[in-house]
Amino acid sequence: MLVDFNTLPEESRVWIYQANRSFSEVELEDIKSRLNVFIENWTAHGSDLQAGYVIKYKRFIVLGLNQNINMATGCSIDASVHFIQQLEKDYNVDLMDKMNVSYKQGEFVAHKTLSDFRKMAKENAVSKKTIVFNNLISTIAEFKENWEVPASESWHARFLK
Repeated sequence: MLVDFNTLPEESRVWIYQANRSFSEVELEDIKSRLNVFIENWTAHGSDLQAGYVIKYKRFIVLGLNQNINMATGCSIDASVHFIQQLEKDYNVDLMDKMNVSYKQGEFVAHKTLSDFRKMAKENAVSKKTIVFNNLISTIAEFKENWEVPASESWHARFLK
């Protein structure tokens, strides 16, 4: 059951898929249409899942699931992963690699491999104040408070001097 992401409870589970490039406006419209269909039909053992999504900065797909109504199961999580993998193939984009880092350079969102980010940290090209995206968060409350944070307040801090 598709609902507005912003109406989901704070404790709702989230999954963040980070693209290695920005999506075009045409791609975004198609992805939104496909997300609407997927979520409307997303179930766990035959029971509807109350879920929503938001796309941020033309590159982050954030799925939210109200687990107060029905919990995600292995099969329902697998279905969402297969859906995301299909998007990867259809748009020739990487959404599943958790070893990549996105961060802000002004209003621009940059994307680097973890090894490149480490190198940039050693060279002081990024700092403790650099805004990073902590895609390891797991709830909407964390998404609102701790997703876009200075590197010093995230797991990224281990790479900074």
